Amino acid sequence: MHDLPKPLIHSSRGRLPVLLSVPHSGTDYPDWLTDMAARGRPALTALEDPLVDRLVWRAMQHGIGAVIARAPRAAIDCNRSEDEVDPAIVGGAHRGRVTARARGGLGIVPTRTQQHGYLWRRPITPTDLEARLEQSHRPYHRAVKSELQNLIDRFGCALLLDCHSMPPAPTGIPPVVFGDCRGRTADAWVSKEAIAIAVKCGFEAGLNDPFAGGHVIDRHGAPARGVHALQIELDRRCYLDEKLRDAGPGFDRAASLIEALAVELGEALIGRQYATAAE
Repeated sequence: MHDLPKPLIHSSRGRLPVLLSVPHSGTDYPDWLTDMAARGRPALTALEDPLVDRLVWRAMQHGIGAVIARAPRAAIDCNRSEDEVDPAIVGGAHRGRVTARARGGLGIVPTRTQQHGYLWRRPITPTDLEARLEQSHRPYHRAVKSELQNLIDRFGCALLLDCHSMPPAPTGIPPVVFGDCRGRTADAWVSKEAIAIAVKCGFEAGLNDPFAGGHVIDRHGAPARGVHALQIELDRRCYLDEKLRDAGPGFDRAASLIEALAVELGEALIGRQYATAAE
C-alpha cells in the first residue's frame, strides 16, 4: 500500500480564536505518485498553491494555530468532499454524484489541467482512493475540527481562514478574493471587515466572485455555533517572482496581509464575543 504524509498540525497557543488552513501547498511527492504521472512531476506541481504554507508563518508567530497539508493536491485534494470523484480516475467509482469541478478534472483526485491535459498513466482503484482518504484527507479534516473545537472551548468562538492562491487573474478580478459560500460560512460583518483590512493593506479585494469557497469552509464553517470561516484567494503575482514559483518582491507584503487578517479579525471576533457575554 502506498503511503501519503499526514498534515502538519500547529495547535493554537495564543490569545486569538483563529485557525489557519493550507490545503493546497503540499510538496511531499512520493516516487510512486510521480511515476504515475503521464507528463512527469511538473504537471503535478502546477496544481499547487506555491509557498502559501510559508505565507502564513508570520501570522503563526502570534500563536495562531494552523493545519497544513503535506500531501500534494495531485494525490488528494483536501478542499474537495469525499464524493467529488471523477469516474475517469477511479476504476469502478460510483457514478451517482459527479460535480462540475470533478467533471472539469478538479475533483478529490485531480485528473487533468488545461495546460497539461490528462495527468495519469492509469486509473486508481477504489481501495487506492480509500487509502489516500484515510492517510491524508480525513486526518486533515479531523485536525481542523479538533482545533476549532479547542478554540470554541477556550473562547466561545472561532475563525477559520482557509488560505489559497490563484493564477494571474483576468482583468476585472481583484488580486484578493474572499469567499464565505455566499453568506453561509461567516456572518456578513466578518467578510466586510476582511475586505476593509485588505484595502487598508493596499490590496483591492472582492467577495465570492469568482471564488465563493470550497469544501474546507463549507464543511467547518458554522456561524450559528460561533465558527466563522473565510476562504482567501491571493493572486500569485502578489507574492511570487515572474516565473510564479519562488518568492518575489511582494512576498513580505502578502504575508503581512494574512497576518493582519488573522490578528485583526481575531481581535474583532473576541471583542464581539465579550460584548455579547456582558449583555
